[in-house]
Amino acid sequence: MAETCGQIFLGSGLTVLSHPLMYIKVLVQVGHEPLPPSPGRNLFGRQVYQLPGLFAYAKHIIKIDGKSGLFKGLTPRLLAGTIGTIVHGKVLQKCQEEKIQVLGSSQKAEEGSLQHVVNETTKEMIARSCATIVTHPFHVITLRCMVQFIGREAKYSGVFDSIITIYREEGFLGFFAGLIPRLLGDVLSLWICNMLAHLINTYAIDDLTSHTGEIKNCSQAVTGFFASMLTYPFVLVSNLMTVNNCGLAGGQLPYAAVYPTWLNCWSHLSREGNMSRGNSLFFRKMPAGKMYSIDQKRFL
Repeated sequence: MAETCGQIFLGSGLTVLSHPLMYIKVLVQVGHEPLPPSPGRNLFGRQVYQLPGLFAYAKHIIKIDGKSGLFKGLTPRLLAGTIGTIVHGKVLQKCQEEKIQVLGSSQKAEEGSLQHVVNETTKEMIARSCATIVTHPFHVITLRCMVQFIGREAKYSGVFDSIITIYREEGFLGFFAGLIPRLLGDVLSLWICNMLAHLINTYAIDDLTSHTGEIKNCSQAVTGFFASMLTYPFVLVSNLMTVNNCGLAGGQLPYAAVYPTWLNCWSHLSREGNMSRGNSLFFRKMPAGKMYSIDQKRFL
């Protein structure tokens, strides 16, 4: 219990600190560009038209909504983090007690073996998936609170009011908009990260070397970053489907396309070359072949 409380407090602190970053990332993901591109230079010294980065975007939000404006959607996100931590811990504990085995016999696998990695990853996948499903309604509310910035709406003003609004307009399924690509991305990211880390730790790192533990931890972090880069399109598509056609200006025509399914969204983004939109908030360059619309504050 004490360990869970510690995880909740630490997670809540990190959530508060990182919230402005997520807020700006979400606005960029949906295509909102309130500031026009300006001439600048890239890392190689070439002159290019650059889009506003993290700090310029944050200053723009503060200018309109004040410093508190950077924390729209924080309350449902904190609730999602707290509930998710509890659910993840309970489900993982249950999986450990049930001794779920995917590979090998019922005997305990040797730590570091492929059998052990697959079994532990499976348990983690189950725990994460359960936490994601349970907390997804709060994730939906969080993103919609953020996207209201585009049309200056106040439709989603509180957690309970938002729950009533979503249920009244979209029914029960409205709470799970964008869930499938989010789940797929989480699962793929977890397996890619753990399997790559296992391959590196097994075949590239000598156990006799000094600081083996630190090197293995470093390899886990590197593979985690690589996996998140590979599965980023799932995050983007999930977030777009979460706000798609929900009654906000940022999720409907003429500002944004309306997608029947997440596969249509994926296909459209792929055709437009926008699968990495919002992946970086620094050194952002103007998309090739696009024209900036001052009125709509986006690229056409």
